[in-house]
Amino acid sequence: MKIEGTITAMVTPFDKDGAVDYGALKAFVDWQCENGVEGICAVGTSGESPTLSHDEHHKVIEKTIEYAAGRVKIIAGTGANSTAEAISLTKAAISSGGADATLQVTPYYNKPNPEGIYRHFAAVADLGLPVVLYNVPGRSGKEIPLDVVARLAKHPNVTAIKEAAGSVDRVSAIRNLCPDLTVLSGDDSLTLPMISVGASGVISVASNVIPKEMGDFVRLALAGDMAGARERHARYYPLFHDLFIDTNPVMVKEALALMGRIPAVFRLPLCETTATNREQMRKTLAALGLVA
Repeated sequence: MKIEGTITAMVTPFDKDGAVDYGALKAFVDWQCENGVEGICAVGTSGESPTLSHDEHHKVIEKTIEYAAGRVKIIAGTGANSTAEAISLTKAAISSGGADATLQVTPYYNKPNPEGIYRHFAAVADLGLPVVLYNVPGRSGKEIPLDVVARLAKHPNVTAIKEAAGSVDRVSAIRNLCPDLTVLSGDDSLTLPMISVGASGVISVASNVIPKEMGDFVRLALAGDMAGARERHARYYPLFHDLFIDTNPVMVKEALALMGRIPAVFRLPLCETTATNREQMRKTLAALGLVA
């Protein structure tokens, strides 16, 4: 299975009382599908996976699949730092039917050695659902070593890797070692250079806010129109930057609230941003014509 293009790392909408708002979720999935993204990743980091209960986790994935109704690929965020938990979450996604792949983050906090990392991912891949490895050392505390990536790439169910280590050189290294493994950017601001050296798209925070624009940008880059893609990159770079002036997904929810899409409601330990950050985001959205 080929995963490419723009895959939205979707937020999870909460109502004013902090419960998952499934009506808002449906409207958001519809909006994403109607604006031409190629996929949606449900309950990843941007979906506030650490503070969803297991039942909520299962239901958000199940409802995302239902609401998308086959219009886009669905990647289920079912990673954990316990292999047993990652297996349990992935089995639930499989039983829901309709998930195209699972996003599996490097086990965080317990910092396993390379063999432990390999065994963890291989155990999930053995379940049969295509696996997108997620390399994000800034959050997990551990990088997936390149030799482990190469070992995992030989597993028939390891189909892609999301690279969020901030390194374009690492994309080149992976493409050199594993030419058949799909690489996806995990950083909006590095999407263009990563595509230029062989990445096939992005799992994007920005496409929560600009799904059509992000999709068009990535399609230009994948088609080899680098001049057009550079123009889009320059236009949207201020948004790429401002989405990370506070911990993700705080700023993307703040942006969506300013646009009237969903309220800026979080579960502790995440909370609203500062007035200064919110005003900076408002100005950036206004410059792009996204708010008045």
